[in-house]
Amino acid sequence: MTRFDRYVLSQMLVMFGFFALVLISVYWVNRAVSLFDSLIADGQSARVFLEFTALTLPNVMRLVLPVAAFVASVYATNRMVSESEFVVMQATGLSGMRLARPVLVFGLVVALMMAALLHYLVPASRAQLVERRAEIAENITARLLTEGAFLFPAPGVTLYIREITQDGILEDVFLSDAREGAIHTMYTARQALLVRAESGPQLLMIDGMAQTLQSPGQRLAITSFDTLSHDLLALVGTDGPMRLGLRELSTPALMALDEAGLEAARADPADAQLELHTRFAQPLMVPAAALIGFAALILGAFSRLGFWRQVLGAVAVVILMQLLHTVVTGIVGRNAGLALLVYLPPLAGFAAAGGMIWFAGRARRRRGPSLRASLWPIRWPGRAESGGGA
Repeated sequence: MTRFDRYVLSQMLVMFGFFALVLISVYWVNRAVSLFDSLIADGQSARVFLEFTALTLPNVMRLVLPVAAFVASVYATNRMVSESEFVVMQATGLSGMRLARPVLVFGLVVALMMAALLHYLVPASRAQLVERRAEIAENITARLLTEGAFLFPAPGVTLYIREITQDGILEDVFLSDAREGAIHTMYTARQALLVRAESGPQLLMIDGMAQTLQSPGQRLAITSFDTLSHDLLALVGTDGPMRLGLRELSTPALMALDEAGLEAARADPADAQLELHTRFAQPLMVPAAALIGFAALILGAFSRLGFWRQVLGAVAVVILMQLLHTVVTGIVGRNAGLALLVYLPPLAGFAAAGGMIWFAGRARRRRGPSLRASLWPIRWPGRAESGGGA
């Protein structure tokens, strides 16, 4: 790279670092607020909250980096055009395609960051989040073991334990389940035990009775039981044991999946191929967006009113590219055999940027003669006549 290329690349990387830091901070704070409400409400400590917010950071970066790259490209290009730096370089004979080379390098650098996130960091953080949520779902039952107090672990659920012995036996248990509006069931048991099963922790009630009241008709059904188990994960509103899906697997692990692995992930080979192609296609959106921002700003002529029209045009083209990505994702999601279509949005972005750069160079060549004519010495009729008479 020439000195000018390194200069442009450094300017864009500096702007990218600034905008990425700002956007990640804003987005991360919003995610942290929602996590704070859910975790603290479940009785978790601040350490668990910090751990979860740190694990969500790679996914936040995955969402923010393309936007930061586009904004950095637009901002740096706008400043260089306004200060006539690109104009001077064009006057030396550099074409638009040549000026776009450092922008393309900048986009590829950010694309490599995106690839590292998509192939390794984001799947690893997702897998760790799944494991930690499963542990918390199992440990959350500990807050149900409070004697002598009415507990409300979920809306419509009430639990009361009179006493907990040193052997872990729950004495005189009362459980009211009114989550279904039309059916209200109350369980009473002389004793209960907290046992672990493959599906999660279970509340095993001994020597008790279940009373079910159905609102239509006000019919009461009473059932006595010797033993009855109740799923505590369903009681506190969790979804049961969590499994690692395709998004929680790194790319090498995804490529090495066999039939057993696909069955464990509840997916088929077409879904795995779609996930792989998506991970390779998404980083290409970054250099496409950076080139679109650069091409739109060199498309128009200099104006004292600024380049807001070109900026709006660049935003519109990027929105159209993202809209195409959404449409293609929906189509491929319904027909996984068309997985190669996920490369269409970035290719369309590169084509749009290349077309704008080509058009800008053509328009500049058309403006060349008129500019030279405007710099030609002016001939006044009166002076020409007087000169001829002399």
